[in-house]
Amino acid sequence: MVNQEFNPVSSNVIWHHPTITRARREAQNGHCGAIIWFTGLSGSGKSTIAHAVEEALHQLGCRTFVMDGDNVRHGLCSDLGFSLKDRQENIRRIGEMAKLFMEAGVIVLTAFISPYHRDRERVRGLVEEDGFMEIYCAASLEVCESRDAKGIYKKARAGDILEFTGISAPYEVPENPELTIKTGTDELGTCVEQVVGRIIQCGIISSKNLGRENRKKI
Repeated sequence: MVNQEFNPVSSNVIWHHPTITRARREAQNGHCGAIIWFTGLSGSGKSTIAHAVEEALHQLGCRTFVMDGDNVRHGLCSDLGFSLKDRQENIRRIGEMAKLFMEAGVIVLTAFISPYHRDRERVRGLVEEDGFMEIYCAASLEVCESRDAKGIYKKARAGDILEFTGISAPYEVPENPELTIKTGTDELGTCVEQVVGRIIQCGIISSKNLGRENRKKI
């Protein structure tokens, strides 16, 4: 990979410290803010599982938001392509945005291929150690291609889409993710239970902060 660092070019800017802190927002929300980072090949189920987990957390009374790869490229990152440099910038922007949501006490779930280990680790480094959870959506290339409803793998195989992850560009499998879910073989409900269970295990949300009705859902 290119050794590229992101150095700010803005000058004469001073950080303003707010009176409403992350801890106060979390206390109001009844749970911690966190970044739940889903990564995997296109078609591995990242968006599906992120939205399903959000639904489960919403029913438990949590404040959540999903950042989806395609959705973000319609607006915030609409000026970026898929070159190595643009992929790095895409993840950098998402990481900074996800950090703001986390500081607001929100559980933000991101669904991006984010193929490079270094870029994912850069986002991890933006927040405290317990504020970032990397979840690898493990699905084989064959399974992902079989789910190719938009026909993008077919286009990539034909050479119509260049630098396509898994075909003409690499995907670096997470070395030590907080959780690996087998989205290529396991049912959606099973994957959701595993993710929500890990979120509870890590203390992001606690059954003590949930009403009796919601505790039964866990």
